[in-house]
Amino acid sequence: MLKTVTATRYVTPLREGGSLPGLMEADDLGTYVVKYIGAGQGRKTLIAEIVCAGIARGLGLPVPDLVLVEVDPLLGRSEPDEEVQDLLQASAGLNLGMDFLPGSLGFDPLAHQIEPLLASKVLWFDAFVGNVDRSWRNPNLLMWHRALWLIDHGATLVFHHAWARSQSSVAKPYDVSGHVLSEMASARVEADALLRPLVTRALLTEVLADVPDLWLTDEEGFASPTRLREAYVDHLLARLAAREGWRP
Repeated sequence: MLKTVTATRYVTPLREGGSLPGLMEADDLGTYVVKYIGAGQGRKTLIAEIVCAGIARGLGLPVPDLVLVEVDPLLGRSEPDEEVQDLLQASAGLNLGMDFLPGSLGFDPLAHQIEPLLASKVLWFDAFVGNVDRSWRNPNLLMWHRALWLIDHGATLVFHHAWARSQSSVAKPYDVSGHVLSEMASARVEADALLRPLVTRALLTEVLADVPDLWLTDEEGFASPTRLREAYVDHLLARLAAREGWRP
């Protein structure tokens, strides 16, 4: 299960992202990039972050550690930006934090070269979870200590925004034309052979267990968080089985 920490200080907003995440310090002495329940798509974005980070980790891909962050909206009272104050006010309670990687640099495909197998694994992973936000314009990749790190997976798992139509996306092809690593990913067959066996019901069940019940309640068509977790697992396994239709 994800560790829960309590935010002790709001440091600064990170205005690169559309959902206005914030840098916060917590009572475990850690510093986290926090995404808020009151922003954008709300809990669906945070669920996608947890699920995709867990899958990526299970595939051996580098992602920052996640924590659940209890936020007191009063922490933003000294922030002059009313948008930040409103966001924190709407996000009282449980939010999601990602370990801050100090000194990291945004990935630049013209300056950084990634070895073909790793690039192919990232491409396979993005195709599996339907990541539409790994483009040349917005890679959502960092270089930290000369290694590649994957961040920002809120724009994945699009199916969970409309469960009644989710079956239609099981075998949906993935457009690799705009993917920032597409040209570097020349080991795609090898990546598929390595990653496919790692996506199991056990892994997905473990990953979904990290999502708080609070974020899985009141979903239309599902009687309980348990049933909703099972639906995520079943959908992702169905997509895996249909990979001939989407794999890059």
